[in-house]
Amino acid sequence: MVENINQHNAIGFTHSEINHPEWDEPVICRVEVDLPRWLTQLAGGRNWEVYSEAEEDNCISFALRQGEKLAEVTLYHNGYAVVDVEGKALFDGSLTAGTSDCAHLTYYHADSGKQITLN
Repeated sequence: MVENINQHNAIGFTHSEINHPEWDEPVICRVEVDLPRWLTQLAGGRNWEVYSEAEEDNCISFALRQGEKLAEVTLYHNGYAVVDVEGKALFDGSLTAGTSDCAHLTYYHADSGKQITLN
């Protein structure tokens, strides 16, 4: 009997997840990163300078330099980022809360533009 109740609750939970139309709305993720400060945090040194950028359909890449040292930061529109300094990967992951105090993600409803607050 207990198994049947647990199975019923699991099915009910799955059913309730499916019936949330607000989860089907288009969402925009805005990524804001203080690139020179973030590179200082990841690689050390100071005075990182952005000297070029290139935008593609799913990301934007920035080339930075500090004297002779070169870095590339690629920010994907879904909040994923890759940071290479002198050919060495220093960061490869999602810019979620707590990843860096130099990076912030903000989510908005695509239709209304209202900000979404995540718990």
